[in-house]
Amino acid sequence: MLLEGRAFFALIVIVIVFSILSPNYFTLANFLTMSNHVAIYGLLSIGMLLVILNGGIDLSVGSVLALSGVVAGALMQGATVDMFGVVLYPPVWAVVVLTCALGAFVGAVNGLLIAYLNVPAFVATLGTLYVARGVALLMTNGLTYNNLGGRAELGNTGFDWLGFYRIGGVPIGVLVLALVAVACHLMLTRTAFGRWLYASGGNERAAELSGVPTKGVKISVYVMSGVLSAIAGLVLSSQLTSAGPTAGTTYELTAIAAVVVGGAALTGGRGTVRGTMLGAFVIGFLSDGLVIIGVSSYWQTVFTGAVIVLAVLMNTIQYGSRSGRR
Repeated sequence: MLLEGRAFFALIVIVIVFSILSPNYFTLANFLTMSNHVAIYGLLSIGMLLVILNGGIDLSVGSVLALSGVVAGALMQGATVDMFGVVLYPPVWAVVVLTCALGAFVGAVNGLLIAYLNVPAFVATLGTLYVARGVALLMTNGLTYNNLGGRAELGNTGFDWLGFYRIGGVPIGVLVLALVAVACHLMLTRTAFGRWLYASGGNERAAELSGVPTKGVKISVYVMSGVLSAIAGLVLSSQLTSAGPTAGTTYELTAIAAVVVGGAALTGGRGTVRGTMLGAFVIGFLSDGLVIIGVSSYWQTVFTGAVIVLAVLMNTIQYGSRSGRR
């Protein structure tokens, strides 16, 4: 029970410890604020979970987040059409759709490289990491888009609502994360695609011989990871009211950490959305708690690394004991 519910128990311990250390920690306002921060990690972690369930890895999610934010910021400031000498201000819904399409395109490139050209997932996504980050830097010349307010007179009112508006007191980012988590949970537990994903991650060759379209599944999970990275980029840009090419640095490692803390096996075929969400909240609440009590950011990195190593160790114990019983 301790192994299966370790992320939940860890979250409870974190809340209790920081509530004792700081009177400002255990408040509804602080929990909502921290949850809004966790929304970024959570969206990336769900995409990473889908890839890891397939037995792969996606190191490009942080760079895709940055590139998506930069593209959205550029569109918000107006797209210049030199041929006609006009500046187009697309509406917010068009910016969101185009940004998600960009994330899907990058994910599709990863999936095609891995599924059909047999490029190792680590190498393919590492290359995409550099390409996406480089394109973001080229687009901005290393600078940051600060004006994301849009042009109200042209039908573009900006997307500050995504980072600051609330429904029933709950931030929009948290609601987006909840909807994505529920949708992915239902997909994994109630659809044929979910069964295909677990099967191909557990034993790809056996799944292929059983009629599972393993290549299609592989491409699909990378596309979904790219889309979720783009959504995370939109939420982060809205929260910061700016879009910079250096955003999301090392976020891919945080996403992997959340998946591992949530009990997923890095070898594929094992993991749940519920566990990944708990893992994301463990890391997010731990980081924010350290900030609240004034711990140096350097120590935050140390604690996060220790949590990852401990989580991998517990995964080894858990899945190793299962194999032994079999």
